[in-house]
Amino acid sequence: MGTPPIPIAYRSGTSLAVPDWLNNGDNAWQMISATLVGLQSVPGLVILYGSIVKKKWAVNSAFMALYAFAAVVICWVTWAYKMAFGDKLLPFWGKAGPALGQKFLLKWAALPETTQYNSTGGVETAMAHPYYPMATMVWFQCMFAAITLILLAGSLLGRMNFKAWMMFVPLWLTFSYTVGAFSLWGGGFLFHWGVMDYCGGYVIHVSSGIGGFTAAYWVGPRLNRDRERFPPNNVLLTLAGAGLLWMGWAGFNGGGPYAANIDSSMAVLNTNICAATSLLMWTSLDVIFFNKPSVIGAVQGMMTGLVCITPGAGLVQGWAAIVMGISSGSVPWFTMMIVQKKSKLLQKVDDTLGVLHTHAVAGLLGGILTGVFAEPELCNLFLPVTNSRGGVYGGNGGIQVGKQIVGGLFIIGWNLVVTTIICLVIKSVIPLRMHNDLLLIGDDAAHGEEAYALWGDGEKYDSTKHGNYSDETAHPKLSIGATQEV
Repeated sequence: MGTPPIPIAYRSGTSLAVPDWLNNGDNAWQMISATLVGLQSVPGLVILYGSIVKKKWAVNSAFMALYAFAAVVICWVTWAYKMAFGDKLLPFWGKAGPALGQKFLLKWAALPETTQYNSTGGVETAMAHPYYPMATMVWFQCMFAAITLILLAGSLLGRMNFKAWMMFVPLWLTFSYTVGAFSLWGGGFLFHWGVMDYCGGYVIHVSSGIGGFTAAYWVGPRLNRDRERFPPNNVLLTLAGAGLLWMGWAGFNGGGPYAANIDSSMAVLNTNICAATSLLMWTSLDVIFFNKPSVIGAVQGMMTGLVCITPGAGLVQGWAAIVMGISSGSVPWFTMMIVQKKSKLLQKVDDTLGVLHTHAVAGLLGGILTGVFAEPELCNLFLPVTNSRGGVYGGNGGIQVGKQIVGGLFIIGWNLVVTTIICLVIKSVIPLRMHNDLLLIGDDAAHGEEAYALWGDGEKYDSTKHGNYSDETAHPKLSIGATQEV
């Protein structure tokens, strides 16, 4: 994992399309996993974002997700993949370079500089050595990079200048995401130190949560009326998007071992166990404290469960997945429903979908709990450091918890600093936030398009023809420069 390709000579008479070293089953599963993760973004999060926001922001929110997906694909294959999985430039960063061309369609293996050595100078554990084309690895990891930016966008819905978002995506991918990916997955210092992040609890979820919260601070809040009342425009479509996320997570965590093996099956089962437990826990807390089960709350509980299990999906036993589900359904619930309402800082920063809680808190929680519950034999299949284990298994397990905390703090600190710098650089060129006049109108002002044609054969809403509408923001007759924030 994280190395340039090493060409392997083909046997005489072997088809170039199917060389003897190719594991067809692993390759097929990895491509399926990549597709499942891609479906989480397009159409999964495109649908979820377009339906969970106020009607006037449906197009803009869905478009932010769609744009990020396309932009990441091009940036990833042009320079970013090798920054995350290429030759080492720094202990936490790889050298930039393209992942294009035929040479990337060959078997690959670890080079000495990306291999962990023991005290006697011998190889302790070699890096991952999958038997499928390099193009498969490039595409699989591209889907992880894309969904990270799209998750981050959830903190910025309903007010970010789309042109600023167009600049933000490639900059954040380059200077933030690739650092976390190389450090924990691509042969960087955290990987060799033994920090566990099976499929992105830190690389994807903590980074998107902290990056989104930080960017939300610099972009600024929505209009007061939008913060006070921001109902989903279509709850059923929100559930459809959430369902695509849940089912797609089979590829998210199931593709972690880079093979269709026992560990992959365990990761998929643990993922569903934790997600279901977390959803039930969150819903139960809503009923106990608010006397009403919330559909949106259930979606949040599902999400925190999926996030929490991700750093340990293939490293823990099923009973631990249940414990992690109980934790992920309660701790982020507490930070969102209680701490959020009492903290002046959290109230000041307008994190539209609460990505700080559902991803950063849940991801960090999952990473720490992985350090508690990681099973020794499963660790040996994943880490380059032998005798790694969770705290409950004794030995040096307590050290693992400390490593997990340090790894999480590195991701948090890097994202706080780099996201701040990126936002300030963009702000010097173009406003990060739309003008209040545009915010009051929404999609029609930002894109000249609307999500729903509900009043006839596609024509715009007109109160003289269609009657009064309960939502005063449906189509205010406003001229740019003549409005004030409410």
